Amino acid sequence: MTTSRDYGKELDFLTVEVNELKQLLSHFIGVQSSSHKPLHVNDFRKASPITEVENDLGEIFYSGQYRGQNGLRWDPQQRNVSQLLDLDSDKGAKVLAALGNKQRLDILTTVLRGPLTGSEIVDQLNMGTTGQLYHHTKALLGADLLVQEERGGRYSLPPHRTLPLLLLLSAISDLLDTSNYMELTEARNNAGTYPGEQHEGYDPNHLLWAVLENSVLEHEAGYCSEISIVLQKDGSVTVADNGRGIPIQALPNSTKAPVQTVLTEIGHYNTSASVVAPGGLKGINMPVVNALSERLSVEVRCEGKVFRQDFKHGIPQSELLVIGVTKETGTSVTFRPDQDIIASSFDKTQLLNRIAEFQKIYPSLSVEIIE
Repeated sequence: MTTSRDYGKELDFLTVEVNELKQLLSHFIGVQSSSHKPLHVNDFRKASPITEVENDLGEIFYSGQYRGQNGLRWDPQQRNVSQLLDLDSDKGAKVLAALGNKQRLDILTTVLRGPLTGSEIVDQLNMGTTGQLYHHTKALLGADLLVQEERGGRYSLPPHRTLPLLLLLSAISDLLDTSNYMELTEARNNAGTYPGEQHEGYDPNHLLWAVLENSVLEHEAGYCSEISIVLQKDGSVTVADNGRGIPIQALPNSTKAPVQTVLTEIGHYNTSASVVAPGGLKGINMPVVNALSERLSVEVRCEGKVFRQDFKHGIPQSELLVIGVTKETGTSVTFRPDQDIIASSFDKTQLLNRIAEFQKIYPSLSVEIIE
């Protein structure tokens, strides 16, 4: 005999269970744990409701586990944000300065991979002499960020410092792109060193040459035969080619697509024409164009799809998104120079002269202007 199920009662039961789970999570967020002991389900039920504190910026909860050779576990921690912001800034700056030195950070990350002798560190970091190593290890040993075996043995990280450093490196990894944005901001603040000053402002054509050069390099590599330059009515310009398209797959040990690297890392250099152009007049490259643009968008046609990413003053406004499908390949860059920096418009006469030069040098390259 088959018994029919009462789905209504089952749904009611699940609803009650979900509501109880929500209450447990709410209580968990309000748990005050001064002893930093691991929390259990029973602790959730004992926790008092969350209370509002005047001018309270909230709490931050964190924990961690390091599954290395000598595994470590950091029990759940809780810090009041207001107290964190009131930390001794002098001491905080000293800690960051100790870690902010490139060679010291390299030493710490090197010994994190495994204990090493001084000579092994020198060899791996190409430091040249042990004198440099001694100077930095002395500071790190004094700061309790390194320990050394007896009689000049191997260096390693103290166990109680390992997890905090790894968590700090995790946070840094989420902030790495800010260094690129700082360089982009500096490019904007020093715009005159790039396009060159004219009586009526900076010349936007220099930005166009840099974008155009990226497509020309793709032609030199044997993958681009056509370039279209579209002068838009709003003052923006589009440069489109039928090359391979800027690679969209993230490079090893990176989560960022090469197309974003091409457009944001001013100091990035690569010999592949499809990845980056070295820049034209006065060192202008694609990131500089991006920084000096009110807005810029790039579309990449490859792998049967159309990818797009938008930027403002060089800073990404979106991830690399798939917006369509296509059988074509190539790259299109559309940008509008920032009117606060570059007030003049593109000069069609200069553009025609530049195209004429290209056609003499590259007779098999077709370049057209569309208005």
